[in-house]
Amino acid sequence: MFNLTPTVRTLLFINIGVFLLQTQLASRMNFLALYPVGSAYFQPWQFVTHMFMHGGWGHLLANMFGLISFGPLLEQRWGGNRFLAFWLICGLGAGVLYSGVRYYEVNRMRQDIEVFRQQPTDVHLQDFVEHNMPEYAEAFAPNIRQLHATPDDQQLIQSALVSLEDMYASSLNSPMLGASGALFGILFAFAYLFPNTELMLLFFPFPIKAKYFVALYALYELYSGVYRTPGDNVAHFAHIGGMLIGFILLKIWERGRARFY
Repeated sequence: MFNLTPTVRTLLFINIGVFLLQTQLASRMNFLALYPVGSAYFQPWQFVTHMFMHGGWGHLLANMFGLISFGPLLEQRWGGNRFLAFWLICGLGAGVLYSGVRYYEVNRMRQDIEVFRQQPTDVHLQDFVEHNMPEYAEAFAPNIRQLHATPDDQQLIQSALVSLEDMYASSLNSPMLGASGALFGILFAFAYLFPNTELMLLFFPFPIKAKYFVALYALYELYSGVYRTPGDNVAHFAHIGGMLIGFILLKIWERGRARFY
């Protein structure tokens, strides 16, 4: 804590302060989280405000530990203003990219519901579950089998439609929050600028160079985003988005510095 640079310290205190407000005001602060585009709760400012909110103590501690571990060296290299700009741009860009992915997912869900509404068959019901909610495959299996056996059962069809609409509404109104997008931009920048720095991590029994750690982490996030496991509510594509924006921003700064010289 005594070695923290000024901007890192300020970001740390702001995030802790906002989280403490969350614990007191609960759902009254949800308007700051990032809702999917198309949700009645979506507002443009959420692209910025979501990165100062967290889903629990564990979420907050993980992100803030990353900030104070990797941020000070970058702030010393760049200065406070550039470090803050990098943090905010990575968080903002991650939110925008993640929102694009969510927009596609939510619209695909809407289209699959309409396909089932027009042709309420067991095949289309199974397609909806496999495309959008594979974690519910076991729960829907009896309904799919029953619909195959009795394809004209209107009560079963209407019950399935109600369930699908509930899932759609829940997905449309589930927000994303946290500084992870900004943090992953910082992780990428650290590995890019200090690639051979050896890190000793709690879950690694031996030192690992920053460039290898971040590369493995990126591959894990990409795999987890594409092949989601049941119950996984982590915004993996926001993490990848933070790294991508960080890479682009570093390249822009490098090109600008080369032209200047």
